[in-house]
Amino acid sequence: MDTEHVVRTFVEYYEEHGHRRITGSTLLPPPGDPVLFTTSGMHPLTPYLEGRPHPLGRRLVNVQRCLRTTDLDEVGDSTHLTVFEMLGTWSLGDYEGSRSLDWGYRLLTEGLGVAPGLLHATVFGGDEQVGPDTDSLRLWQEHGVPVELTVEDNWWQNGPVGPCGPDSEIFLWTGDTPPESTPGRDDRWVEVWNHVMMRHRRLDDGRLVPLPQRNIDTGLGLERLASLLQGKPSVFECDVFAPWRRSVPALWPLDEPSLRLVCDHLRSAVVIVGDGVRPANTGRGYVLRRLVRRVLTVLWRDDPSRGLDDLPRELVTHTLDHFGQDVDPGLVRRVLVEEEQRFGRLLERGRQVLSRPRFSGPLGEDDFHYLHDTHGLPRDLVTTLREGGYSRT
Repeated sequence: MDTEHVVRTFVEYYEEHGHRRITGSTLLPPPGDPVLFTTSGMHPLTPYLEGRPHPLGRRLVNVQRCLRTTDLDEVGDSTHLTVFEMLGTWSLGDYEGSRSLDWGYRLLTEGLGVAPGLLHATVFGGDEQVGPDTDSLRLWQEHGVPVELTVEDNWWQNGPVGPCGPDSEIFLWTGDTPPESTPGRDDRWVEVWNHVMMRHRRLDDGRLVPLPQRNIDTGLGLERLASLLQGKPSVFECDVFAPWRRSVPALWPLDEPSLRLVCDHLRSAVVIVGDGVRPANTGRGYVLRRLVRRVLTVLWRDDPSRGLDDLPRELVTHTLDHFGQDVDPGLVRRVLVEEEQRFGRLLERGRQVLSRPRFSGPLGEDDFHYLHDTHGLPRDLVTTLREGGYSRT
């Protein structure tokens, strides 16, 4: 089942259950949102989760592209991506969590063909402020799905204050043996779907107060789900990465971890540029800049002659088409190549500056501030250059 089929099955299932699809899925959050990029499907819906009526009603479904910088250092494992798509559903004060979980179970098993015996659930076990989630526990027991009770792992919040609530997570067994143990003790259980019962608001003093309405917010990563349904060992082997895995190794021979990083970061950079972001020293532009520099560091490590002007146009086109971005692929490639050239000039200047006697010994905070403010050399770049990194000789 390819990703397009997964999306179609998911959206149509919830439309049959009275949900309206939200259109628009840019990485850029709505005005007033403090985050740099949309990290989940709930970001654009925050006002409606807090009580504002949504123009499409109280049951919603969508496919939202997301970016998480917190996962950058985990990219290269079997489940994490920088830019990914999130399938999501919402009840804005309509139905309760047990109905959401029942629909989720039936979609996975009947709609997507997952064997019920490969599922495991986790449920909030209660703490000093909120009792155990007995409704979710009862639902899973009725379906015969094993349940693990946790506290911190099954409490969702988007920050230290704001909307929050207990959640129930659905896991799929990926091992070669019959299912065993629990998600908390065996990482062969992979989380595929999170159902949040968003009922509370946490205040600055840590207390919880009820939200104006009891909401349901669910999300599951499309690429992760597709890879599991396709029997692939990692998200990098599902169908959306097939063109990248065909072209990049022939262009730049890389070991598997490096191949995953290069494919992920370049694909993510294409999407970010496609949403209108340009490289910069701060904010969203710096996230883009960091992704490009991480790619170049890997490429130049083995062969200094490698460059982004070799990136096939069809990979850029494929990615833009997949994410529905109406942008000239040639423009995207030019932005990436110009950033590579800018980085090369910065490295040359950095080596010249750091070769001065003043910087031959250990560097203090004043040195780092001077190098950044006077010469535009960030701390991480200075540190890497002094360790002999970024070599193109």
